[in-house]
Amino acid sequence: MHVQSLARALVRAGHDVDVVCFTDAYRAAGGRADAETPARGSIRESDGVMVHRLEHPLGRWSALWMHQAGSPGPYRSRLAAILDPGVDVLHFHNVSLAGGPSVLETGRARLRVLTLHDFWFVCPTHALWKYRVRACERPDCTRCCLRSHRPPQLWRHGRARDHALAQVDVVLAPSAWSARTHRERGLAAPIDVLPLYSRLAADAGAPRPSPARPQFLYAGRITASKGVRPLLGLFARLPGYDLVVAGDGDERAALVTDYGNLPNVRFAGNVDAAELRELYAGATATVMPSLARESFGMVAVESMSQGTPVIALDAGGLGEVVRATGGGLVCADFAALEQAVRRVASDVTLRDALGRAGQAGCRERYSERRYLDDYLSIVHARLHARAAAIA
Repeated sequence: MHVQSLARALVRAGHDVDVVCFTDAYRAAGGRADAETPARGSIRESDGVMVHRLEHPLGRWSALWMHQAGSPGPYRSRLAAILDPGVDVLHFHNVSLAGGPSVLETGRARLRVLTLHDFWFVCPTHALWKYRVRACERPDCTRCCLRSHRPPQLWRHGRARDHALAQVDVVLAPSAWSARTHRERGLAAPIDVLPLYSRLAADAGAPRPSPARPQFLYAGRITASKGVRPLLGLFARLPGYDLVVAGDGDERAALVTDYGNLPNVRFAGNVDAAELRELYAGATATVMPSLARESFGMVAVESMSQGTPVIALDAGGLGEVVRATGGGLVCADFAALEQAVRRVASDVTLRDALGRAGQAGCRERYSERRYLDDYLSIVHARLHARAAAIA
């Protein structure tokens, strides 16, 4: 979603943007089976972005090939056709199933940029989620891969990652916590911190609904690392408060079976941007009980941009985002989270103050305009420095 939003923003600012995406990798990683299949090949979308959707006769097996080899393998010739003519800036996002790390060396560009959206470069499971049961405190990657039902990647035991990163001019992380964690886990490249932004437009003057009962929202992937199960257990003990769970994931079916009969819980499934904005606007607060440490906190930013406070566990970049705006409460554990839920539900003055602070903080720190200004400033500075060095 960030790549889509950034591409559109750059087009609106007068730049030419091509996006290369891997349909086979999307499907292999659990992409929605019911999603509408877009046109294949290269097509300029109505938003002005040229999109190149890559598919291969091997289908999902091609994603496994790239995952194991650490290279674009079956897509190399197609990537060459798109990227070898050359561009000003080649920006890589989520390359784990798109031929990373050696995909970083493909094509011709005046500047190469990489955003560390998750922890793939330092964690084979991407999420620092150890053995599928807890946050990772120290690496034990081979055993963790096996317990997490992921095939170990032999290329990780060599110098492929460091060699590929040496070809990158700018490495970006969405939070200071993410940058620090990547350094601690062995990423030697310099990292600039550039926080992401909410794609949801905020209307500060829009009236907020006043539900008869406190209504809390969880939005995001429904998987063990996100802490949705213990959150549902919490609301099972709070029958006076409603909880809407928006999203999908590998735990959703089991959680619907276990908690779907509760009168104060509703599973909304996947929702589009308009529906999500309405859910934020109608919520007393958004609850983020992530057990794994987050690289950023996009849901928190989206919620606060709509004037809705956030109640979150202190999970890496997530806690950093909430503290930076003052738009919510950061909790050390689930006992503190429960106290925060009760407090926000009963204290309208606190709720409104948090909502105003969060919305103001998002306008200052996490807006599209701020991101685009900082992003282009970094790009232009590096391009000018390179030109001066050559001269």
